[in-house]
Amino acid sequence: MSDTPTKAALPGGLSRTGFAIGTAAILVIVVISAVGGYWFAQRGEPSSGSTNVTASASSDRKVLYWYDPMVPNQRFDKPGKSPFMDMELLPKYADETGGEPGIRIDPTIVQNLGVRLTTVERGTLSQPLIAVGSLVFDQRNIAIVQARTSGFVARVYARAPGDVIKRGAPLVDLLVPEWAGAQSEFLALVSSGERDLSDAARQRLLLLGMSEELISAIEVDRKPHTTITVRSPIAGTIDALEAREGMTVSAGVTLAKINGLETVWLEAAIPEVQGIRVDVGSSVDTSLAAYPGEVFKGRVIANLPEANSATRTLRLRIELPNREGRLRPGMFAQVRLAVSDKAPALLVASESVIHTGTRDVVIVAGDQGRFIPTEVQVGAEAGGRTLILDGLKEGQKVVASGQFLIDSEASLKGTLSRLGVTPDQEMRDGMQPHERRP
Repeated sequence: MSDTPTKAALPGGLSRTGFAIGTAAILVIVVISAVGGYWFAQRGEPSSGSTNVTASASSDRKVLYWYDPMVPNQRFDKPGKSPFMDMELLPKYADETGGEPGIRIDPTIVQNLGVRLTTVERGTLSQPLIAVGSLVFDQRNIAIVQARTSGFVARVYARAPGDVIKRGAPLVDLLVPEWAGAQSEFLALVSSGERDLSDAARQRLLLLGMSEELISAIEVDRKPHTTITVRSPIAGTIDALEAREGMTVSAGVTLAKINGLETVWLEAAIPEVQGIRVDVGSSVDTSLAAYPGEVFKGRVIANLPEANSATRTLRLRIELPNREGRLRPGMFAQVRLAVSDKAPALLVASESVIHTGTRDVVIVAGDQGRFIPTEVQVGAEAGGRTLILDGLKEGQKVVASGQFLIDSEASLKGTLSRLGVTPDQEMRDGMQPHERRP
């Protein structure tokens, strides 16, 4: 048996020394491969962020902002990873709109969206105006009954304020003693046959305040009439009765005040914005709570010039016929009339106007499927139509339904101009692109 020691054999016939050398070689190869791969990666494949920066720096195209295609409404001022999706942000270039406003949508998509167009027309905006008011006396139909001469109240007929009387109804009897001498002289001249003198005496009686009827009665009866009956000159209601039996009256004293009832006034309060558009002579339909279901026709006779500073309203004065006496002052009434513009103006369907809160926008349909959001200045609205003061032209086509679907289509395409917001407007309004989230 030899004294030389022998090396322990490993499975497979390898010695311990050979196994250690092989393992070390493998480790070296792995390290070299890793280092080389990292070096080649750094040299051959720059990072995505540097790619976007390099592309932006090397390109002459102006980048407006970066956006996530899945969330096109969110804008970022620099490239990088999207905070919403695991994808790179895409640049939006200024020249991608081709220099034309609005967006272009395929006609098939427009049809699928159910877009309906309407035409900008020129016409007058007529809107119904409904107001309330109350009936009052016709102040143009008032009679003031006065004594024509001095005398005494011999009798007061059974009248009182508020009574409705007919034309010619007696009010009071006046005793005028000083008429006795003038009437006796007149009768003497009439009997003498002196035509000129009798005519002069007749004229004197007229100047003393006697009526033609009273003078004729004196001439027929051949005796003085010192008591006269004062009658109502119109039909209506007694507003005031100042005469009392036995009192002394002088010439010009008011005995009674009569309000006529053949016509009545309706005074209605309307907003001052609409009141200035009401013309005198306009026809009015009136309904009263006292007569439900009935419509009374009237006309505007005055648009009073003074406005109520507390309610910001104007007063309309409306005349209503009252031949049957059914309309009584103090009744509550509702009026309805049509108010029209003085001159024709541009009108669009009200549903085509988008109210954003700070401005009003209409989407104009252009050629070749292009839709252009346009800011407009609107006026009054009535009957489903809106008055356009500025921003549109007669004959243009505007979108009446499907505006927000068009806006959504613009968002999916990453279009900058949503509802007419241009980059310049965006900067003026202080709307900066959102910072990219870390």
